[in-house]
Amino acid sequence: MNRSHASSRVSALRSVALNVPDLMRAEDFYTRIWHLEVVARSENALYLRGTGSDHHLLALHQASGPASIRCVTLRARSRAALDEIAQLAPTVGGRVLQSPSPLSEPGGGTGVTIADTDGRVFQLVWDDQTHADQGPIKDRPIRLAHAVLNSNRIDSAQSFLETVLDFSLADRTRIMAFMRCNNDHHSLAFGDTDNNGLNHIAFMMPDTDSVMRGGGRMKDAGYAIEWGPGRHGPGNNAFNYFIDPFDVVIEYTAEVQQIDDHYQARGPADWKWPPGRVDQWGVGVGPTERLKQAQRAVKFAPS
Repeated sequence: MNRSHASSRVSALRSVALNVPDLMRAEDFYTRIWHLEVVARSENALYLRGTGSDHHLLALHQASGPASIRCVTLRARSRAALDEIAQLAPTVGGRVLQSPSPLSEPGGGTGVTIADTDGRVFQLVWDDQTHADQGPIKDRPIRLAHAVLNSNRIDSAQSFLETVLDFSLADRTRIMAFMRCNNDHHSLAFGDTDNNGLNHIAFMMPDTDSVMRGGGRMKDAGYAIEWGPGRHGPGNNAFNYFIDPFDVVIEYTAEVQQIDDHYQARGPADWKWPPGRVDQWGVGVGPTERLKQAQRAVKFAPS
């Protein structure tokens, strides 16, 4: 395995856009229970922020049918990076869905939208609006920690991110490739399965105590912990996993490992657990069968 490196084209994960069948129910869940804040809305869409500087972490759009993912939005390091990405994507089998141009949606900026070889959609934005950072607030998400996407061709998915977005591999387990763009251990990851949809979205909490209290708050609201509490191997982050009202898997996490360009990526032989163990602590529930099904339920909307 090679050393990992920060991306020269992408600085961070910003947000995820989803289609949901009931926008009113989504607003109630993600504000009252999940503790995000509405920052913008239109007749058919809702934008929710955390306590950090990102304009929004979730964009929720009203649409019929089961929930689906519209795109993952990443922040580009420069305006020139948008052009580089648009030029590189078609050379490795991707598509440019929207050439670099000003964005009219809340958050603004200039953006390019691409699809990878299996139809996963990424939007890259530069010079988008930000907020004053409110600082860590107990029990409230700060920003997105990572998004995990499914892949039935994990090597191809990894190669696309490396070539087009200049991500690098942080660690590889038997079933997952963890991809890095900044000092977070991973901002994106691919899970080896039979589709190319959304696996889960992770929200960064101020500390592990907030992850635990969030688990209690979700249980009080009728949403069971489907996996956790625990601490992952790759990334070393504490976690609790849940399923939202639309079968979207969401995670509270904290204490994500910070790495630099001296970090040596490790392979499947380095990440093995004793029989019956799936995390460092080995004290939590799950992952439940319901969680495993939900991790395969949310597909990308046609692009």
